[in-house]
Amino acid sequence: MQAYDPKLFEVMQNTHRETEMYGTKVQLKIVPDDDREGVMDPRELQMAKERADAFTKMAHSQNAAPASRSVEDMRKMMGFPNRNMNTVEIWTKYEEHDFDGNMVKFWIYYPRKPEGKTGRPAFIYIHGGGWVGGTPFTVENPCRLIAERADAVVFNVDYSLAPEKPFPNAFNDCFSTLKYIYDHADDYGIDKEKIGMGGDSAGGNLTAVVAVKDRDLGTHMLKYQALLYPAVTLGALKDAGFEWKLSDYVINEEQYPLIEPGIRLGRPTEKDGSGVDGSANTYLEGDLSQIENPYVSPIYADKKGLCKCLIAGAEFDGLRISNEIYGKLLRDAGVDTRILRYCGVGHAFLDKLGILPQAEDVCQEIVNDLLTL
Repeated sequence: MQAYDPKLFEVMQNTHRETEMYGTKVQLKIVPDDDREGVMDPRELQMAKERADAFTKMAHSQNAAPASRSVEDMRKMMGFPNRNMNTVEIWTKYEEHDFDGNMVKFWIYYPRKPEGKTGRPAFIYIHGGGWVGGTPFTVENPCRLIAERADAVVFNVDYSLAPEKPFPNAFNDCFSTLKYIYDHADDYGIDKEKIGMGGDSAGGNLTAVVAVKDRDLGTHMLKYQALLYPAVTLGALKDAGFEWKLSDYVINEEQYPLIEPGIRLGRPTEKDGSGVDGSANTYLEGDLSQIENPYVSPIYADKKGLCKCLIAGAEFDGLRISNEIYGKLLRDAGVDTRILRYCGVGHAFLDKLGILPQAEDVCQEIVNDLLTL
């Protein structure tokens, strides 16, 4: 179970505050036990201190930090141990499917109920990891919790990764998974008119571009998309007509050394002003001409007619600005969109389910949406 007082989750669910950014309303998810502006959640702060100490010791032991990291090094650093918060038995199935020569695997979770139960909502989850790493096992507990609370069938997808299989492999795998589940809805006991998809970081990117293709083809299989701190552009935000500004972040001076590293993701580099990081470059095999492809960077896509959307960003995440701008663009196009900003935390906070109340809260927000499809 969770490492924090359950009342903190209740505070987050029952506190409603808003701010306005980029001309649109953003719902603030406050730190439930410290509402000062620009400070880290105390649990996140403690973990940040521990990480900083560990990196300092590692650097001293190696005399210098490595100039660059291999893909395998990056993969080893991803993910965070989290907790099983289920209170009922969750059944799990495992399947493998050959989609256009790629072996795509997914785990299926659903609450134990009488045999033959039908009409459940479905939720397809796409893990993060910069298109080069990550694993379904990191998000297994969040998927299982959503399955329980929404009485849903949740699919946790293991898709192709770069550099072994660069773009468009992961994109195609995720779209093929959606189509397969939609075509076999009766076999899974789900209502094909209640299918949602969600993902974090690169998984949020893949969810968003699958929603774009679903709209483009006129298939409209998806009724809902949940984008958790998604990468909505693989390039510099200014190239999409917007600007990344450090001044848009309020940061406590004392905590600045711990917070600032977390907002480097997606931040333009001083060298060339681009926002392209190593994993994005690997995903595209160095072909940066693909960045404005709407199936790579959904911020460039036509947004009219896309399915209902939840965007959940983190206050101390370099992607937060693009997340909130993307939410505004969706709203401007008439898409039913909620924009949440989780205060006090940084990128990948979902990985800390049971450690951070924000992770439980975002799972519940997805549940709330699935229950109304």
